[in-house]
Amino acid sequence: MTVLDVAFWVMAVGGVASALAVVMERDIFRAALFLVVSLLVVAGLFILLNAEFLAVVQVLVYVGAISILVIFAIMLTRNVQEGNAFNSFQLPALVVATMMLAAIAFVAVNTDWHDWDQLGLQVLPESTGEVFSETEQGIKDVFGDTIQVIARLLMRDFVLPMEAASVVLLAAVIGALALVREREDES
Repeated sequence: MTVLDVAFWVMAVGGVASALAVVMERDIFRAALFLVVSLLVVAGLFILLNAEFLAVVQVLVYVGAISILVIFAIMLTRNVQEGNAFNSFQLPALVVATMMLAAIAFVAVNTDWHDWDQLGLQVLPESTGEVFSETEQGIKDVFGDTIQVIARLLMRDFVLPMEAASVVLLAAVIGALALVREREDES
């Protein structure tokens, strides 16, 4: 077992534990702190996948901005220590979550996982003049200039989903402001 394997398993167990703590914790402030840990673990997994740009974006956007926004929203609410009251949706949510976990486990077990060596692909870091297949050349292009490839994908190929996500985030902020304004009017 290599150092990378140990790092992966430590992060995987820590990520699953922190994600479970987010869901199981009654104190919403502590749940938000566990969410920060979970998001940091995702950034660590991006680093193990050689996606450093995505790791930095994960830390800046989710850990830095979104988590702080969530913590500020929690600090502005009343009765933080009480948490949400239990409701009748717990059993259906548990059934749906169990079915999704079973489906994910089924797919993970029944997938024929290949790594690049098993597929016969060689990705060389430098240009040696060899002829690459289309897949090998694509892999080399992506790992050669990750930021440019991601920028091209986000701003050309996936511009509509990016704009849809920004509209959804804007709607969430407006909804949160409307809820806060209604509570202020009641006081």
